[in-house]
Amino acid sequence: MTIHTKLQLAIACSAVLAHAASPVESMNYSILDEVVVTASRSESTVLDAPFTAHVVDSSDFRDRRSVRTFTDALSTTPGVMLQRTGHGQASPFMRGFTGFRTLALIDGIRLNNAVFREGPNQYWSTIDSYTIDRIDVVKGPSSVLYGSDAIGGTVNAITKSPRLPAAATTVRDGKGTVTQAAGGREIHGSTEYRYASAEDSHTARGELSLGLSPNFGIIGGLSLKSYGDLRGGDVIGRQRNSGYDEIDGDLKMLWKLSDNTDLTVALYHFEQNNAPRWHSTIFSQSFDGTSLGTDLRRDFDQSRDLAYAKLETRDVAPWLSKATFTLSFQRQTEEQDRIRAGGRRDVDGFQDDQYGFSVNLESPSPIGKLTYGVEYYHDEIQSWGSRWNPDGSLRNIKPRGPVADDSSYDLLGVYLQDEIKVGSRLTITPGVRWTFAHMDAGIVDPDPSDALVLDSFSEEMSAVTFSLRGKYDISEKWNVFTGLSQGFRAPNVSDFTSFDIARSGELETPTRNLDPEQYLAFEFGTKASIADKIDLYAAYYRTWIDDQIIRFPTGNVVNGDPEVQRVNSGDGYIQGVELGASWGFAKGWVASGNFAWSEGEVGQFNNGAVGVYPVSRIHPLTAQLAVRWESDDAKWWAEGSAVLARHQDRLSPGDMNDTQRIPPGGTHGYAVYHLRAGWKPTDNINIFAACENITDEDYRIHGSGINEPGRNFILGAKFAF
Repeated sequence: MTIHTKLQLAIACSAVLAHAASPVESMNYSILDEVVVTASRSESTVLDAPFTAHVVDSSDFRDRRSVRTFTDALSTTPGVMLQRTGHGQASPFMRGFTGFRTLALIDGIRLNNAVFREGPNQYWSTIDSYTIDRIDVVKGPSSVLYGSDAIGGTVNAITKSPRLPAAATTVRDGKGTVTQAAGGREIHGSTEYRYASAEDSHTARGELSLGLSPNFGIIGGLSLKSYGDLRGGDVIGRQRNSGYDEIDGDLKMLWKLSDNTDLTVALYHFEQNNAPRWHSTIFSQSFDGTSLGTDLRRDFDQSRDLAYAKLETRDVAPWLSKATFTLSFQRQTEEQDRIRAGGRRDVDGFQDDQYGFSVNLESPSPIGKLTYGVEYYHDEIQSWGSRWNPDGSLRNIKPRGPVADDSSYDLLGVYLQDEIKVGSRLTITPGVRWTFAHMDAGIVDPDPSDALVLDSFSEEMSAVTFSLRGKYDISEKWNVFTGLSQGFRAPNVSDFTSFDIARSGELETPTRNLDPEQYLAFEFGTKASIADKIDLYAAYYRTWIDDQIIRFPTGNVVNGDPEVQRVNSGDGYIQGVELGASWGFAKGWVASGNFAWSEGEVGQFNNGAVGVYPVSRIHPLTAQLAVRWESDDAKWWAEGSAVLARHQDRLSPGDMNDTQRIPPGGTHGYAVYHLRAGWKPTDNINIFAACENITDEDYRIHGSGINEPGRNFILGAKFAF
């Protein structure tokens, strides 16, 4: 059955497959009253969190913006830049960092694993946005609470849960006790469909939520997605051979074992087929002088399966207010099929099986509220590769693929954080974490027959990280916050054993004796809510970089490509400013905007020596503006928005050599305008329409390998019961 047939079947079965659909919510003026759990591992509002934090709700990214992917849901978050290597491969930059220097969580479980690659990678795209209820975004280092990789920011994708019917109630009428029924079962569902012209895409989703009793519910769904060749703006036009297919499924069960104890079991499957790394292929098109690719094919297949069980209990004892225990298993598989210009075919892949266990506890203390716990993740990695002659005959089977085969990686963390009230206005939050990492690299040598000998090896690393945050309440709705937070990243299996394409035309080979990366970030900001109509925040941050792992050219040529290896030589800084505001200026009307600026320098190799150069792919000066209207009965809404980005000409030596993605002299600025509207004719129907990139601007987000959609007409509908 083809993906198109599956889409038709899903649409035809819309009365059967469904999910609990919430109507478009009434207009919310506040960007600070949202509840965020990721900033402190316990519930607080965005206003009260001593970090720059954001909550992106599904009512925004699904109902109002109808985004294509999970990463697109973050596109309006201030200071987040979405680099796209290909149509199906996006990587968010936060405060100058991306890839394995930003941490993604799914219901608090690490998406990051031991094979995450340097720089932009596509792994955040393996989260299905249709399964997500809301997204917590916390900027800056969070290594005390979340360990390795939490440098630029931590993003927690919180999935939907089933809706349970109300429990039976008991009332006394003076003559005896009367028990009133709970109302039976809660059955809710919907299907939705999305079409986008510039993407030539069709997406269908069906979900069903069953609340079978006040103590048990189940929610499940299926997402089918077909993306054709992406059409850019008025000059570049259709970007041939950039499309791909995707299928996702999910199931989540919730048991309320008692009034204070919940057990959640969840399963998620993601599968993406034939997603091209478009810029390196012969189908690429020059944009503002970028060079063309030479590969005849370079497609990625990837899948990810996540299964977890989470037990949460509250009010356990006077000394223990909450305890959460989580067991998880996650399998990530990736395979690249590359045909070079001469016809030689390389097929390389890996599978990472990750087992996780965590305990998170909350306790009152004489001086505050303690959050403490332990996390452990164990990765087992298999890696493979094969080489084929131009005539299609097999030349050889490689003993390993992009990373060392038969490898393992252990990551252990123990943490403690205290939230201390000093008087009525000041809150101080100190924290500490010990992290230990151990790696066993099995089969490292990609070619035992050549003169280069690469033996198996092991590495151990540990670090202690600290954080001290503070918040002072000037008034109930206005505060200032500041803090120093350390960040830590333990080198992973990819760092030590990668044998794969790095940037355009470079081949990375294994190295040893790498040390952990260290970061220290200072942040100062303010948040305020005025008359329940105006919300605003501002923040300045500076992150000092120590021993960052960077690539350096060895001067050798391996398999026809220049060789690069890794070394701890990157010292420098990144600093920036972020501003955001929301204003309910009239009944039914909200204006909002944000601004982000960043710059930084770090040690890098160039012409055989280390020098200080601009941070690679640093975020250009960017602003976003929007005005939204909603009718009194919440049946109609409309929104106009603009995204403005300045020309980015601050380039690292690697950026200058990345000629397939970054034009000579840098990436041009752009101004893009969108119109969106929705109509809810009945309680069961939502209809969405948009014209994005109204002027058909031809533009590329800095560091990307493909242009953004040109004028894009999007239509969507959701049917609920």
